[in-house]
Amino acid sequence: MEWKQFRLLHRLCRWYGVETAYRDVEGRLRVAGPESLLAVLQALGAPVSGLAAVPGALRERRQQYWRVLCEPVVVAWSGRPARMELRLPAGQAAAPLECRLQLEDGRLRRWVLEPDRLPLTRTATIEGVTFTARQLTLPAGLPWGYHNLHLHLAGRTREVLVIAAPSRAWDLAGRSTPGHLEDGKGRVSSPGRGGKEERLWGCFLPLYALHTRSSQGAGDFGDLEALVRWAGSQGAGFTGTLPLLAVFLDEPFAPSPYQPASRLFWNEFYLDTSRLEEARRCPEAQELYNTAAVRQEIASLQAAPLVDYRRGMALKRRLLEVCARSFFSAYPGGQEELQRWLAGRPEALDYARFRATVEKQHATWPAWPARMREGNLAEGDYHLEALQYHLYVQWQAHRQLQEVAAVARRSGPGLYLDFPLGVHGAGYDVWRYRQAFATTASSGAPPDTFFRQGQDWGFPPLHPEGIRLDGYRYYRACLRQHLHHAGILRLDHVMGLHHLYWIPGGLTAREGVYVRYHARELYAILSLESRRHQALLVGEDLGTVPAYVRRAMARHNIYRMYVLSSEYTGKPRRALPPVATRSLASLNTHDMPPFAAFWRGKRGRQRAALPIFLYNQGHLELPTTATASLLRASLAHLAASPARLLSVNLEDLWLETEPQNIPGTVAEYPNWQRRARYSLEEFSRLPGVVALLEEINRLRRETWGADI
Repeated sequence: MEWKQFRLLHRLCRWYGVETAYRDVEGRLRVAGPESLLAVLQALGAPVSGLAAVPGALRERRQQYWRVLCEPVVVAWSGRPARMELRLPAGQAAAPLECRLQLEDGRLRRWVLEPDRLPLTRTATIEGVTFTARQLTLPAGLPWGYHNLHLHLAGRTREVLVIAAPSRAWDLAGRSTPGHLEDGKGRVSSPGRGGKEERLWGCFLPLYALHTRSSQGAGDFGDLEALVRWAGSQGAGFTGTLPLLAVFLDEPFAPSPYQPASRLFWNEFYLDTSRLEEARRCPEAQELYNTAAVRQEIASLQAAPLVDYRRGMALKRRLLEVCARSFFSAYPGGQEELQRWLAGRPEALDYARFRATVEKQHATWPAWPARMREGNLAEGDYHLEALQYHLYVQWQAHRQLQEVAAVARRSGPGLYLDFPLGVHGAGYDVWRYRQAFATTASSGAPPDTFFRQGQDWGFPPLHPEGIRLDGYRYYRACLRQHLHHAGILRLDHVMGLHHLYWIPGGLTAREGVYVRYHARELYAILSLESRRHQALLVGEDLGTVPAYVRRAMARHNIYRMYVLSSEYTGKPRRALPPVATRSLASLNTHDMPPFAAFWRGKRGRQRAALPIFLYNQGHLELPTTATASLLRASLAHLAASPARLLSVNLEDLWLETEPQNIPGTVAEYPNWQRRARYSLEEFSRLPGVVALLEEINRLRRETWGADI
């Protein structure tokens, strides 16, 4: 490739937010090849069929940029005035600019100004036309919320989303952010030195792995509530689990919690059928539940060491379909309650139609006829009974999860939920919000120490401009779905707020390219929604993460993650680095081996460093390599640390060695299927488990009970 072509291609990439190079895990600069750059530009919508088309595409992109009056989104931080750039042909600068600002609460502000009186920031000549860029300053003191700015100038109009947001996310009910407390108008104050800094701890266990005597082969929302109550009785302030979102459990079959069919709806697999009114009063439901075949199937599922999603969902669906039919035929009072819920969630009906259509067509939406692919469904495309089923189970899932969340909030922030990065490409979200996704690429990660070929996660990335043009409507709805129930929300792959590794279709994970996002706008949404729902945000920042990402997290009060097994250096003098205050500390994550397996894999000097470190910290009476002793001491170290949050993986407490997920494997390992070795009734009475939790609770309370 000639130098001129190379230069023009890289210039076009800058216009589209495509990073032409990155530094790998070893710090080496990796420059993307022209084939990868062209492919990712095409995925973003650039008109480039090859290198010869680059000059024309660059010219078109510049014209497009300057001919649009302004950007579609602007952020106003903490009551300060937002500044935005207007791009005007020189001849229009004297025309009056009409501004109409519709506040979220319905109030309206209007004003007119002369653009040529605004500060000039730059000029450009495009195809012989001179454009000027001028700075428009919006009014200060805007209330928090999403406001719509309508601009009209010389026959040109532009709608702009104004996000008026606090600069920092919620922090333990706002009680402990010295120098950074803001009220609803953005005013900042300091609590002084007399406040208390809370140090909370909680339990973690995937819901599918949790089981009780009444479980039907996997945990359900009733089991989750039982776990919440027990954890709270031990002093836990929160209970965490993996994503609980809707997935495909028939055809297609994709049970991974990180490849949901939607980030807007829950997984009916987790419904507790015993809590359904229809299951208790409907004779047909009672008769079905008590048949020998059903009781035998339940017993078989309960005895299996792995969760059988297909069989479990097939059984639960038989029961739920009977309940749904009973509800829609004989419960008018309940239908009124359903309609009230549906009035606030009209997209639930759309989702139910989608799932019912998948079932009738025996195919996912990419294989549907054109009309249906484009989002237009008619009554004949699905069965009414299937639609009613999906509507019923979503309503019931909302009700049951709401009940669990209410119980969880009695002990602290409440539920600790997980917000996955992506969704299944054949799922509802991509079908309905097509503009929000780049459907000809997939998300992933570049090659690193563990994955030499890189990782292709198999789901389409969000389109950085598509989500803006829609006013982040989809992203905001997904956040609210979770924050309605969560007191703490983990943001999967938080680096994706800044840039994400894209793998264009037809290329390998080694040939991916990083694409930038508008992080400022995403942080504004996160901070605003966090404050409105009074929920803490935790960013998954493990692995090779640029320093600017963590600086942005700190600036906006997004907690970091401190994972002992990742932080462990194996160096005797500094086996573990200090634990950050605004972090969630843990021994491991669901993608890592449990502590016992982690320790079993250490050899030589790597095995000597941790006992010495914990002994010097006062958590071991004598240096020892005994796994149980090191587990207790490691938990004590984290419990006594300044980390605001501590998550305890319950499986570590009985020295489990099998992980829940091994990244990069599919058929080689039963990911997302392994049930916990003990039931809730069993592990809640294990003396070793109870003693460890008592010690953690004591350390969390005593170590940080003094004034700050």
